[in-house]
Amino acid sequence: MMASLHVELAERSYDIAIGEGLLEQAGKLLAPLLRRPRVIIVTDETVATLHLQTVKTALDNCNIAHTEVILPAGEHTKSYEQLQLLLDLLLAGTPDRNTTLIALGGGVIGDITGFAASILLRGIDFVQIPTTLLAQVDSSVGGKTGINTRYGKNLIGTFYQPRMVIADTNTLLTLPKRQLLAGYAEVVKYGTINDYPFFVWLEEHGSRALAGDKEALQYMVEESCKAKAEIVGKDERESGLRALLNFGHTLGHALEAELGYGDTLLHGESVAIGMVLALKLSVRRGLCEQDDYERVERHLKAAGLPVSPLNIRKQWNANQLIQHCYHDKKAMDGGLTFILASKIGKTSIHQDVTKQELEALLAETLQIV
Repeated sequence: MMASLHVELAERSYDIAIGEGLLEQAGKLLAPLLRRPRVIIVTDETVATLHLQTVKTALDNCNIAHTEVILPAGEHTKSYEQLQLLLDLLLAGTPDRNTTLIALGGGVIGDITGFAASILLRGIDFVQIPTTLLAQVDSSVGGKTGINTRYGKNLIGTFYQPRMVIADTNTLLTLPKRQLLAGYAEVVKYGTINDYPFFVWLEEHGSRALAGDKEALQYMVEESCKAKAEIVGKDERESGLRALLNFGHTLGHALEAELGYGDTLLHGESVAIGMVLALKLSVRRGLCEQDDYERVERHLKAAGLPVSPLNIRKQWNANQLIQHCYHDKKAMDGGLTFILASKIGKTSIHQDVTKQELEALLAETLQIV
């Protein structure tokens, strides 16, 4: 069955379709939205081999003209160089302002395609067809687009909403286990920040979803998208409430930046570690009980996710990690912003985290003596 959720953003509102076999229905779902029956599919080399032909056939069945651009797979694609390449390839196809881009892939493809759509011809429509768990539950919803720089993750980008999101849960069955787990970290985030009953459901049923149970997978994606759609509808441009979605991301992004955005540490893995560190900081501040911190850590670890930087490598430069934190988008007036928890399901924004607190947290975590 297909579920439909609505992201309410006035004239920028759109629907999220979630269900099995939606790639085969892509033409029917998209046809009413298109300004003209012409699209350019942007995907990567890995996804192209798995899903591109299915989408092309679905478009052919609805007489929607299409071409494609295939980019390299991996986080390094979110770069100035690949953005320029993408824009040049798109322009070579002579698009006009009635052309629609389709982002077919994971978060990297969604982010760079959305960014390209927001600046190409001063803005054309695009649609998200996310094929990874992380993209389906997080990056495809909410209109954040962008690329990485040597100073940090997603520091160049725009808020630009898609016309629709089509999440085919069957694509999750083709994911490597590590990629599925990386997306699961973002799922756990929703339960931890403001939905305790969902966190309890994950404790009881998350392993079924990760094992490929289709009913559990669909419920997990639906609940995550509901949570994000509600927050985005209230705070599109992250002026307040939406910042809660960055739980675990400040130090998580710092870890990614330090490792150069490669395959050594996937984004979701960095978020898992970042959430544990944010909970540890919450305990150190007296905001959160030790039991809640250990409960979340235990669940992430049982799922197979890393919970410490030392799970990734044994030596880290704490000062360098802190410098990466100061490049975070949420840093304000030279201060650090963290999302901290008072308990599982209740978090808040704190803009007074000091360098000394981070130094102490990292000294303990990294076993610096």
